[in-house]
Amino acid sequence: QVQLVESGGGLVQAGGSLRLSCAASGSIFGINPMGWYRQAPGKQRELVARITSGVSTNYADSVKGRFTISRDSAKNTMYLEMNSLKPEDTAVYYCNLVALGMDYWGKGTLVTVSS
Repeated sequence: QVQLVESGGGLVQAGGSLRLSCAASGSIFGINPMGWYRQAPGKQRELVARITSGVSTNYADSVKGRFTISRDSAKNTMYLEMNSLKPEDTAVYYCNLVALGMDYWGKGTLVTVSS
């Protein structure tokens, strides 16, 4: 079993920055693919960024150049550095981890960007 706990969300003005963290615990073997997803009110959950190993990453076009995903495998923690935030970035952000072919999700952390 895998547990994921997100933190770092909050209210920020447009143009501001936030750093999200996702702490993973449980049956984690090796370097598991992890990612950040988000879901805005009335919209489907979408991929924000994913990291498959220490150096392999990919981003949604809408956040390229503004967001940076990283991980500290020793601490089983993943991060999302979010800069130049826009009101359209407002959403609940979820941490995802893939282990042994199964998807695990955190409960999410709310990010609200005011204009």
